[in-house]
Amino acid sequence: MIYASSERELRPTEVGKGCCDWSRPSRRTLLFRAGVALTAGAGIQLPAARAEAASSTATLDQLKRAQHDPGHRILLKGGMVLSLDPKVGDFETGDVLIEGKNILAVGRNLNAPATVVDASGMIVMPGFVDTHHHQYETILRGILTDGVLGTPNDGKKTYQGVIQGIFTPVYQPEDAYISELVASLNQLNAGVTTTVDTSQVSHTPAHSDACIAGLRESGRRAVYTYSPGLGPGSQYPKDLLRLKSQYFSSADQLLTLELNAAPNADNWALARQADVPIICHIVGDRSGNFEAIGKAGLMGPDNEYIHCTQLNETHWKMIADTGGKVSIAPAIEMQMRHGMPPFQTALDHGIQPSLSVDVECNMTADMFSIMRTTFTLQRALVNERSLAGEQNLPPLVTCREVIEMATIAGAKAAHLDNKIGTLTPGKEADIIMLAAQRINVFPLNNVPGTIVTLMDTSNVENVFVAGKVMKWQGKLVGVDLNRLRHMIEKSRDAVLLRAGYSANRFGTCCS
Repeated sequence: MIYASSERELRPTEVGKGCCDWSRPSRRTLLFRAGVALTAGAGIQLPAARAEAASSTATLDQLKRAQHDPGHRILLKGGMVLSLDPKVGDFETGDVLIEGKNILAVGRNLNAPATVVDASGMIVMPGFVDTHHHQYETILRGILTDGVLGTPNDGKKTYQGVIQGIFTPVYQPEDAYISELVASLNQLNAGVTTTVDTSQVSHTPAHSDACIAGLRESGRRAVYTYSPGLGPGSQYPKDLLRLKSQYFSSADQLLTLELNAAPNADNWALARQADVPIICHIVGDRSGNFEAIGKAGLMGPDNEYIHCTQLNETHWKMIADTGGKVSIAPAIEMQMRHGMPPFQTALDHGIQPSLSVDVECNMTADMFSIMRTTFTLQRALVNERSLAGEQNLPPLVTCREVIEMATIAGAKAAHLDNKIGTLTPGKEADIIMLAAQRINVFPLNNVPGTIVTLMDTSNVENVFVAGKVMKWQGKLVGVDLNRLRHMIEKSRDAVLLRAGYSANRFGTCCS
């Protein structure tokens, strides 16, 4: 059975529609597809293992060569395919055929001249999409874990005071560059193929150029949101037009452009003049200007609103009525005093939120952690209402719905759903392959549930972006991790020195 660009009838085998859809499993489902070899000797490498390693190396070499051939085909064969496209369906044993940078077909028993990648024992699915990430802060990982956002200020170290007030002003372009590069490669390693980068470090045009250079060098897909900087050298927001002309003149590229702007009529008008979407942080006390923008008729479907904590009914209605997209960073919002993540409020207004990691100075940037946080938080809040005797409750969110928030909803928020977010023929091949025969997940009984509740970054085996292999057999391709570590440590040391700050590695953060 093949789903391609045709009107052929499709009856796919659905995997994990519900966690308890009990049907008689086939023998193939229950048994490992790979044979098991037994040996009495410890530490002996069997000939089969050596042959498998050689085959894997040959496959990787073929995949690397294919990057330069737009007509080359790659066939991901025999995996558990979670397409997230209802028209395509899911396949307990299925294939994905890639041609160049695009998905050509999804189905069973596909046969075509191609470089074949064995996907048995793997979940094949769209790459994750992170819709809000201040990647320039990567050199400050974990430095504010005990801190809060900023208000009310009760003596705790704050993001506004420490990150934005002390460290950000002393960033040089090279600091922005290495932060962007490491953040991007780290997320590729974790299966996050796309990010919306909200790096507020455009102190000069050179800083903006450095951010873009780091994103581009990583080879990932990204939305660079041109954001405010500090100091007299900042050309925000007028440099938006130069950036678009210099770096984003084509829509057919991995990097796209947006404007990160607070509710401001002039800045939003500039974005519309440049024909770029607008991303906007909305946290509690900023809602006044937000309401004014809405009353002026400036809100539209090209807007992505981040956090949306402490908004009232009028604000939510404005977002819903104008087709706005919402990005929620649940772990950060709960940790840093943004307010309760408004998942249920968004859902109640017919808005499927996307998910984001926000800042690595406080929290991890992997989507498995964010999905689990989302899943448990929404259910905890609804369950608490149920235990209190409330009736007519909203449904508990499912694992599949959470995965959709981390993929297709993210693609929509990033204005990239015509390219990515589902395994749909014609879309670009941003695909991850998750190892489902590891000890932390076997025996696999439900695909969506396994992804959300059991897996972590160690299960990310292979990653493709626009058909290009970025991670293979658990390792980033062509990346010198030692060199990166030395570069980012050097940058970290320089920023702390310029800021006059000494890190206490065993104390309360920022002490």
